[in-house]
Amino acid sequence: MFKTIRNAWSIPDVRKKILFTLLILAIYRIGCVIPVPLIDVDNLSSIFGDGSNNNNLLAYLDTISGGAMGNATLFAMGITPYINSSIIIQLLCVAIPALERLSKEGEDGRKKIATITRYLTVGLGLIQGTAFFFYLKGSGLVLADKGTFAMWFAAFVIVLSFTAGTALIMWLGEQINSKGIGNGISMILFAGIVAGLPKMLYYMFPINDDAISNLNVYGSYWTQASVFGKTQYYVLVPLFILLFLAMIWVITFMQDAERRIPVQYAKRVVGRKMYGGQSSNLPIKVAMGGVMPVIFASSILSIPSTIDLFVDQAAGGFADKLFKAFSPSGWLYLVLSFLLILAFAYFYTTIQYNPIEMANNLKQNNGTIPGIRPGSPTADFIKKILSRITLIGALFLAFIYLVPSVYTAVTKMTMLSMGGTSIIIVVGVALETVKQLESQMMMRHYKGFLD
Repeated sequence: MFKTIRNAWSIPDVRKKILFTLLILAIYRIGCVIPVPLIDVDNLSSIFGDGSNNNNLLAYLDTISGGAMGNATLFAMGITPYINSSIIIQLLCVAIPALERLSKEGEDGRKKIATITRYLTVGLGLIQGTAFFFYLKGSGLVLADKGTFAMWFAAFVIVLSFTAGTALIMWLGEQINSKGIGNGISMILFAGIVAGLPKMLYYMFPINDDAISNLNVYGSYWTQASVFGKTQYYVLVPLFILLFLAMIWVITFMQDAERRIPVQYAKRVVGRKMYGGQSSNLPIKVAMGGVMPVIFASSILSIPSTIDLFVDQAAGGFADKLFKAFSPSGWLYLVLSFLLILAFAYFYTTIQYNPIEMANNLKQNNGTIPGIRPGSPTADFIKKILSRITLIGALFLAFIYLVPSVYTAVTKMTMLSMGGTSIIIVVGVALETVKQLESQMMMRHYKGFLD
């Protein structure tokens, strides 16, 4: 990977794209530290940082935004509205015939779809910013008196700032797509997640009194070991590092894993030329859904813990036990995560692949799978292969997603913010960026047919 980056840096055009991407990411990180006015940021940081909200949707959004939401900055909403709007439009293109026809109209249709996605992103950013404002208002973090004109003015400024930040992040991502290296959404997610690593390392390895003062807050066995001499816990952090490296290897292996279905094309004569008569394959990726099933599952399961923020219940009561079961370390959360990841993996595969259409395309091009008759038998065979591959990919995603949660539940190391979703995103974006760099270099070193 480092060799690829070094070689890409030596090519002027690619170097300009890399520098442009880094510039956009730098602008994004600057926006992540500019606070929105009329908010008590100090008390908000203490609420997000005291470990009480590590199990809800706000903490999840704060993680993927690189701490922007925990500080109520301009980019507090992160890239999430853009991701959600893209997913919604993608699903609607399957469900609504008009949008499906529009998506198949070439470049003009794609531009119209992109415009609709932008409008929906701004709308979702407005809704999400309004909901976050009401949470800030209910927590007493808005610097204005309730029921006065000042509160209405504060609401207008805060919500408008969050919405404008959402639109600006969307624009930054599109600039990376058109002039930089990599996918804009993925690169911004990557930057936000990586920005949270120093904070995690800060609490894993206390070097001053501030870290030591947070012992009771974060409950880290490693921190307690380094301060109080409990040497039996010194293995927990090295074990997590080894586990982290093992998960990186598994993700790297599964990202490139695919099932290749052999295809034989029959010979046919067109004029005086003969076409076909060659063997090929139909590649099906094991992790075809990527991180989307994990994002869907974690977003849904974070809703109960988010509701817990606004509901008062007696300690030890039924509601309290129910919300604890839905926390990332709760048994119900882990079981439902496994089931939902499986369900969404199959759902995403159904959207991406149509076995009947694939079988018809093979038949029209005189292609057959050896030992399988064309038509309906081919569709059934592809459907069976897809079902098995999807199961393997879903189990892989569930394993990567649940291992950090199980480890945290067993060791009580709640300061480990690098969850399975974050690991998959970081490793996947790094691999995809390296592949794009390799393709850019290949295009510039290709001599063509006339040399």
